[in-house]
Amino acid sequence: MRPKRLLIIAAGLFCLSILSPAAEKPLYLDPSQPVEKRIEDLLARMTLKEKAGQMNMPCVYIGQLGKDPVAKQEGCRRFTLGALIEDIGPGGGFFTLADNALQVGARAQALYFNELQKLAIEKTRLRIPLLQSEEGTHGVMCSDKTVFPEGLAIGSTWNMDLVRQIYATAAREARSVGIHQLYTLVVEPNRDPRLGRNEEGFSEDPYLCARIAESIVRGAQGYDVSAKDKVVTGLCHYPGQSQPASGLERGAMHISDRMLWEVFLPSWAAGIKAGALGVMATYPAIDGVPTHASAKILTHILREQLGFEGLVLSEGGGIGTLVYERVASSQKEAGQIALRAGLDVGISHESGYMKGLIESVEEGKVSMGDVDRAVGRILRQKFRLGLFDHPYVDPEEAARLAHTKENQNLALRTAREGIVLLKNDQNLLPLNKNLKSIAVIGPNADDKRNQLGDYVPRRILQDIVTVLAGVRGKAPNAKVTYVKGCDVLDPEPNQITEAQKAAREADVAIVVLGERHMGTPRATDGEGSDVASLDLTGRQEELLEAVAAAGKPTVLVLVNGRPLSVRWAAEHIPTIVEAWNCGERGGEAVADVLFGDYNPSGRLAITVPRHSGQLPMYYNYMPSKARRRYVDMPITPLWEFGYGLSYTKFEYANLNLSSKEIGTRGSVEVSVEVSNVGSRTGEEVLQLYINDVVSSVTRPVKELKGFQKIALGPGEKKTVRFTLTPEELAFYDQNMVRRVEPGTFNVMVGSSSEQIRLKGSFEVR
Repeated sequence: MRPKRLLIIAAGLFCLSILSPAAEKPLYLDPSQPVEKRIEDLLARMTLKEKAGQMNMPCVYIGQLGKDPVAKQEGCRRFTLGALIEDIGPGGGFFTLADNALQVGARAQALYFNELQKLAIEKTRLRIPLLQSEEGTHGVMCSDKTVFPEGLAIGSTWNMDLVRQIYATAAREARSVGIHQLYTLVVEPNRDPRLGRNEEGFSEDPYLCARIAESIVRGAQGYDVSAKDKVVTGLCHYPGQSQPASGLERGAMHISDRMLWEVFLPSWAAGIKAGALGVMATYPAIDGVPTHASAKILTHILREQLGFEGLVLSEGGGIGTLVYERVASSQKEAGQIALRAGLDVGISHESGYMKGLIESVEEGKVSMGDVDRAVGRILRQKFRLGLFDHPYVDPEEAARLAHTKENQNLALRTAREGIVLLKNDQNLLPLNKNLKSIAVIGPNADDKRNQLGDYVPRRILQDIVTVLAGVRGKAPNAKVTYVKGCDVLDPEPNQITEAQKAAREADVAIVVLGERHMGTPRATDGEGSDVASLDLTGRQEELLEAVAAAGKPTVLVLVNGRPLSVRWAAEHIPTIVEAWNCGERGGEAVADVLFGDYNPSGRLAITVPRHSGQLPMYYNYMPSKARRRYVDMPITPLWEFGYGLSYTKFEYANLNLSSKEIGTRGSVEVSVEVSNVGSRTGEEVLQLYINDVVSSVTRPVKELKGFQKIALGPGEKKTVRFTLTPEELAFYDQNMVRRVEPGTFNVMVGSSSEQIRLKGSFEVR
């Protein structure tokens, strides 16, 4: 038989084998096969361009995908098919697609996500499903989703069960429309409130942040991320960006290994231990090395020491940080360095992970092994989520689950619990609902957007209850006069005279001041809005002084994302309420507190300084700080970490330690009795602090190591128990070995970091 005929027969047999039933379903599409075998099989079939496509999941706000929602939808279709960017194959997914291209209801969102999945599965060669990610800072950042209070409002609840419920709700709303990962879950501690982006974080304290991190993961991701109501939790911004030089975003973090491990990494360790499968690399250089270039941070610490098994995403434009930090001469070189360091996914249109990556492999500057490592992790995430086998969602169910009454009520509950009563001289609050006239004044009294904070949907479909609306709802028979008074920042409008007149003619004046947030013109807080001063901006303090001079009882309500140094108000205004960024039902929650329908239970999760010149300022400072004083003002804060007032009173008694002496591997149970000695039901946050009296390295004057929030009726008493284990007692010694040292440990239980009610001590032998 001639060789040519043999070739024809062989080719025919090969074609028949492709068309045979056994070949119709590649191993990687067989759900009965182990995931690792499916990944290995799929990687072996992929071209370099297809691998590069999977490594790109761009933010849909980039102009390359289109200039408006309709154009972006078409751009996403083309990117899904691999037809938008000729240098790479079909894309791996998208970031913030729903918020930028689907400013519609949940049903329409689900239909479009299904459409994209169908294109990926039916119209691309390898039928790899898309991975969809969205921001989830305080609810899913797209239309028709519940907008919860943000950052410090959630932290100030000190309620971990509530945190789990918030993020379980966000996960359910996200997954129902076809979103698989929620990012910008900012678990790093807030160390410099001048940084606008710190409004997304929950607390200054590493222990509290760690408990919040694990609660977020358990709520949003749970124990089976393939479940139809769970998502990957994307913890941000690893390992931190909240203490940058001069408080400026992307500023270098000049921190030691000790600070990295003792302050910044505990929340990551807790979240990863709870199972977190996503992190986003941070912008700043840490100790001189940009995070996107650091194998130490992205691989050795994250994966080898903390045990992380999920995906590492870049920040927006994060690969480019290597260029402006001058450790790479081009995007192409930056991509090489970032890939070797351990970055899996690019979320921007950056050539270092597109054409530059292809060229780098072809030129031998990047190994195919490094590419396969990243792509393998991406595929593994998609298999974990069950996307190869169950890629579609039910649009009708998505519509049923979106922004339900139950979800709205959870947002209201969160706002209530996050409000902190800072001052209440002469028990001005709660207000009488039978007041005849009320003046509601201030730039944030009726500003829906400012109330929400940053990372909220571009188009909000639901109603937002402002403070003005909340007050009117509580006092329907009162004459409620509203005067804006001034702007948060700009000199106009100047209605200070009108505001003073309204206050003079009212029984009480409620002044609502604070900050303007990302998404509004000239924002004063949020990502990209850093400040040099923490004082009230614009003419707000002038407005407050004028209203107070009217001589009527005055209540100051703050709507803000960072602590504000309101020194004049702290001295002259009788009642101050910190509402934070209080979400879509925040105005109702504020009114509930003002009129006594809710007894405030929020406690500060961050220190409120007198002046930005005191920064850095946090409760767990080193002993040397207490030995010095400023010439021009006290070194103490306006209000300390853990502080907050109530409409009732609590007493503490009978501190007991289970043992006065333990070994270095031992534990101590601490118990204390707390009683409500007031006339109303209320909630108290018991806080347990410790201090290692003498140690081989300098230790903070106190460290939070336990807390519980409990509800007590009038006259009710409860015993609260804490357990101090080696985990709480250990620290890093001079050789950076984490251990428990023998010596005396002081135990302090109180209602804030300064209001210590009971003390005890024990010895470690």
